[in-house]
Amino acid sequence: MVQTTHPGNIGAAARAMKTMGLSQLVLVAPCHFPHAEATALASGAADILAQAKVVATLDEALADVALAVATSARLRHLPWPHVDARAGAQRMLQEAARHPVALVFGREDRGLTNEELQSCHLHVGIPSDAEYGVLNVAAAVQVLAYELRMAWLQAQEIAPGDEPRMPLLQVPWDEELATLAEVEQFFQHFERVLERVGFLSVQNPRPMLLRLRRMFLRIRPDRLEHNLLRGLLKDVEKALSKREGGT
Repeated sequence: MVQTTHPGNIGAAARAMKTMGLSQLVLVAPCHFPHAEATALASGAADILAQAKVVATLDEALADVALAVATSARLRHLPWPHVDARAGAQRMLQEAARHPVALVFGREDRGLTNEELQSCHLHVGIPSDAEYGVLNVAAAVQVLAYELRMAWLQAQEIAPGDEPRMPLLQVPWDEELATLAEVEQFFQHFERVLERVGFLSVQNPRPMLLRLRRMFLRIRPDRLEHNLLRGLLKDVEKALSKREGGT
């Protein structure tokens, strides 16, 4: 949850999580936490609040995550991969057995910024009435937590209420996926090289960079592929340095 203004929403979100079997809450620069109102609204889920992790930035929150899913009510000027809540829950559940995944909720008044949305692989929305699509952030947590629970029950092929704690689905792959922190390091390195070779427009490089970011987030390189890309960029830099030194 990013920069939550009302502490009651944090407590209500914790309660929503606990009812659906979720426990890992990360708060990015909350305006008021810890707070008595959060504890009151948690109503039996105070343990979720007690073990909540508080960080300063979204980058810090997502550093070790291999799949980040941002909640968004609408597509922005540059469309990002977008699914509804049910499909998003199924996707997250499938990957959660292999590596850390995160579901990102924005501010009460304006959601997530474009930059925050663009740091995530996938966007998820809750289908709502077109005339009034405004949903309280704690209610959004409850809807998506419910979808995650139902996806888990379906995967285990057991009836609600009868489920023991069981391992999640496995996703076969020969290498671990690169974390978002590693991918961000690659983006920064990639941008430096693109600038050196003159590929980016000096006047307006951002649209090109956003499309490249979207492409690599969609591809989702594993750690071996990430290392290969970083090695390639380093060799390009060495070649550029030799060429520049010889002219």
